[in-house]
This record gives sequence, C-alpha cells and structure tokens, in this order.
Amino acid sequence: MRRLACLITFVAITVAALAGCSSSGSDGAARSDGGKTGSTTTVIAKTGPVPISILVSNDDGYQADGIDTLVEALRKVDGVTVTVVAPLTQQSGQGGKTTAGKLAVTDVKLKSGYAAKAVDGHPADAIRVAVDELGIRPDVVISGINEGQNLGPAVNLSGTVGAARAAAARKIPALATSAGNGAPSDYAASVPFVLDWLDEHRAALSAGTGPVTIENLNVPTCSTGRVRGLAEVPAQLGGDVLAALGRGDCGSKVPLAGLHDDVAAFLAGYATLDQIPNTA
Repeated sequence: MRRLACLITFVAITVAALAGCSSSGSDGAARSDGGKTGSTTTVIAKTGPVPISILVSNDDGYQADGIDTLVEALRKVDGVTVTVVAPLTQQSGQGGKTTAGKLAVTDVKLKSGYAAKAVDGHPADAIRVAVDELGIRPDVVISGINEGQNLGPAVNLSGTVGAARAAAARKIPALATSAGNGAPSDYAASVPFVLDWLDEHRAALSAGTGPVTIENLNVPTCSTGRVRGLAEVPAQLGGDVLAALGRGDCGSKVPLAGLHDDVAAFLAGYATLDQIPNTA
C-alpha cells in the first residue's frame, strides 16, 4: 500500500509539472507578458510607400546633366516609377512652342545610362508625344532640373515651364524645377527640395485627388554658403527679366519677412516655390 501510495503521489506530481510547462505556450516560445493570463502580443504589419508614376522631361535635352541628376535621385525613392521623354536637342527659351505633325522619336540613354525617349521637337512636343502618342499617363510630370532659374517675368520664355504647361493641358499636375545660374549650376542642391515636394504631395498625386496645378521651384547656385531655406511666395510675373536672371546671394542677411515675391526671395538666397498660370 505504501509503495502504491508513493507511486500515485509521484504520478500526480509529474502530471502537475507537465501541465505547468504546457501553460507557457504550445510552440515553446518565451512569454512576453510577465506570466499574466489573458495577455496577447499584436504585430502591426508595415505597409510600403504609396506607388507613384512620374514622367520626367526638360528643355535642355536628354543629354543634359540636370535631367540625369533628377532621374537618378527619383530612382532611389521607394515605390516610384520613372519614365523619361525629353527633347532630342537643347530647347531653352522655347516656351510653350509646339510643332505640328509627326515627330521622330528615338530610343536613347541619359548620361547615367537610364533608358529614355528623345523627341525631335520642343519641350511641349515631348509631353504631347509622351501622353497623346505613346500612351504614357503619369501621376505627375516633373520638368527639369533646368540649367538656370526660371523666375517671375522669365517663366513664359521657359521651355521647362512650357513642358509643365503641356502636362497641365492634359490634366496632369506638374512641377517645373530649375537650378540657379552658376558655373556650373548646382543641380544637386535642388534634389532635396524636389524630394520634399514629392513627399508632401505624393498621396494626393497618386490618388488623383489633388488639383491640376503647375508649381515652379527654383533653387540658387551658391558661390558661398548654403541655400537659406524654402520661400513659398507668389511669382512676380511682371518686372525686369534681367533682374530675374541674377545670381542668388546665399550670404544675404535680408529677412524672409521682407521678401514678397519669387525674384526677391531667390536673389536673397532662398529656394522659391510658387504656382504659375497654366497658360502664358
């Protein structure tokens, strides 16, 4: 009897011990709730960035440094699809000019080797061919990065702006972007401002819920110092064109509060962002 009682006691202790072990989880994983009953661990799945398609063009031609700098920067952004259709040759100062009829389109590569299509026509022609003939329908068009600023009274002369306006005419929002005059123009300084703009507007552009606007971004090339920041100011569409072509002074101490238009802010060393009319 004593041996049987001992055996029964041994079995009971063993079963209790096994039950205690099984309470920590059938997969043997360590508890993270401090042993409290009823606790659960929730894992939140991370979603990727909102996908967006961008058509890039310019007025300096597909071989320009500015467009290559822009495309290489955009390619590094997660969820971005980049298509390039740009003029075959230098087309600065052509504004919104267009060419009637069929235009030659050539498969080319940018300086970095990225595949593109070159249109033998004006900047606005490149957008027409891309959208109307090649069937490309991007979420947004980015035109640039131009060599030299396109400010105030000079915007109507700009092929960079002309391409953006051709996009807006097709109900596609657009950003025209330019690096200030320099030797050479500092395209890399424009990149952070372009990427910030894209990040701010990305969700609305991808969803197609934003207005069809043309925004114009100009970033000084600093001979000394750094760009002082971003000034969101109206465009001075009238005034002196030559003044609008001056060098931005990144060492200026003029406070932003006293700068009321894109020309003044740019010349005082600020990058400028403004909306411009969809037509000249």
